[in-house]
Amino acid sequence: MNDWRSYDRAAETYERIHAPRFADVARDLSALAGVRPDDRVLDVGTGTGAGADVVKELGATPVGVDPSLGMLDVARQRRPGIAFVAAEAIDLPFGPGSFDTALGNFVLAHFTKVETALFDIIRVTKPGGVIGFSTWMDGRDAFTDTWRDLVLGVVPEDMLEQTLAKAVPNHDRFARRAPVEETFIDAGLRHVRTEPMRYEWRYSREEYVEGLSTWATGRFVREMLGEDDWKRFMERAHEVFADRFPDPLHDMREVLLAIGTKE
Repeated sequence: MNDWRSYDRAAETYERIHAPRFADVARDLSALAGVRPDDRVLDVGTGTGAGADVVKELGATPVGVDPSLGMLDVARQRRPGIAFVAAEAIDLPFGPGSFDTALGNFVLAHFTKVETALFDIIRVTKPGGVIGFSTWMDGRDAFTDTWRDLVLGVVPEDMLEQTLAKAVPNHDRFARRAPVEETFIDAGLRHVRTEPMRYEWRYSREEYVEGLSTWATGRFVREMLGEDDWKRFMERAHEVFADRFPDPLHDMREVLLAIGTKE
């Protein structure tokens, strides 16, 4: 099997369904970090570039980095005026102090070596510069429970837990304020601040279910089943959601915004 952890095959769906909504979080994180016109801003785990696009709207100069070539292909097509670079956060191809600010939306929990990633992100940020991340805080709800039940119909629970641990190794750790703040402080950041936020996103029922295919569980099940069985699985998912939920869906999400300053 290919590496299901990659977002390459999910990029177009991610851009169409999730990126416009996640831009809301990027705007709030940029505001909390105090992004100013003419700042040079690193967008870590840029995906299809929604966060970088927000930075550009603010008059700053973004540079987006992501390891997924599929995501970057979409980013370059949709946002040709922004520089995008294929890179891992633990080995950034920039010199010390290259950026005024470094931001990352929903990427912190994906780092297997969080301390190493933060070290390099801080390295490329100027003294006095701000580093900021957004992370998911919310737990399970009726939508996610329904999806989980569908997935458990084709994947054993112990395999599912191992899957999530590989794809998002620090999801549970960074769903709370204290561990995020401690991680920032341990990395040497000062003036650490966290802000819980609540978002409501409206989806058509069809696009919400389609968007689930970009989640770690969706990418894994698709790779495991193969295209024919995946198609049947998703048909079943659409049927179950249509039976249980009205159209459109209102998805309430809890997000933590966190910033710290490099000395």
